[in-house]
Amino acid sequence: MLDVHRLVLLREVKLRGSITAAARALSYTHSAVSQQLGLLEKDAGVPLLEKVGRGVRLTPAAEELVHHVDGILAILEKAEADLAAGDSEVRGTLRIAAFTTISRTTVPQVIGTLQRRHPALDVRFRQVEPEDGLLLLSSRRIDVLVADSYPGASETMPADLHAVLLTHDPVRAYLPADLEVDTLEGLRRTRWVLEPSGTEAHGWARRLCLQHGFEPDIAYESPDLLFHLRMVEAGLAAAFLPDLLVRDARTQLAPSTLLDTHQRRRISLVCRAGAEHRPAVRACREAFVHHLR
Repeated sequence: MLDVHRLVLLREVKLRGSITAAARALSYTHSAVSQQLGLLEKDAGVPLLEKVGRGVRLTPAAEELVHHVDGILAILEKAEADLAAGDSEVRGTLRIAAFTTISRTTVPQVIGTLQRRHPALDVRFRQVEPEDGLLLLSSRRIDVLVADSYPGASETMPADLHAVLLTHDPVRAYLPADLEVDTLEGLRRTRWVLEPSGTEAHGWARRLCLQHGFEPDIAYESPDLLFHLRMVEAGLAAAFLPDLLVRDARTQLAPSTLLDTHQRRRISLVCRAGAEHRPAVRACREAFVHHLR
């Protein structure tokens, strides 16, 4: 019978792109991972890795095997959830990750609620960007990810993950308060602060500006939306700000009537398929829904 731990190592190489990256992510040595994969290859009776330059890639047989691993892990997740459901108390360790805005505005409240309601639950947290969080979740480095997605982005979730919508968060355009911007030409001359180039949010914001007839002058980039808000308050840049952040900052800023976007980002809770019925995950979801009302 194939060893599940070795199958997970093979899957990690697929996710990370190399043995070195997989070993680093799992805090193993390169040789330890290579040795375990060699034993898995011997048990499988077919080649699983082939050399490409200085690295390796999965063979077609290994790709098919990884596909089955996703199903095996989902069954194990459900089995663990069923076992935990038989316990009258929510306990164990729950590793939560979330993006910056929700980390600032809601995560402390959620952790406080979980600690009060479920004192036997050990909650751990780390702040990550959604793109990194999905990989951490698939790699079993975290248990729950709260991620945002912008209009136009694909809502397709990898087969090994399960997502549930928590809320829609309106995103509005804010222009520098001391700047007279009341025409399209004025928007063209305005400097903007956006999230870093290459991110989903950056692409969405730029597309939206183009749809309104102008190319934004992106003078500043930062993943921290609070920085964006402060730049608008200082009269230095225009920005797209979500309602959650604006409410939490208690700012006097008012959204632009010239660039009324009517756009909303989705905020979702993501876990591994099969784990959505785990009591700790359910408790976490309920706490987020409560504080995002």
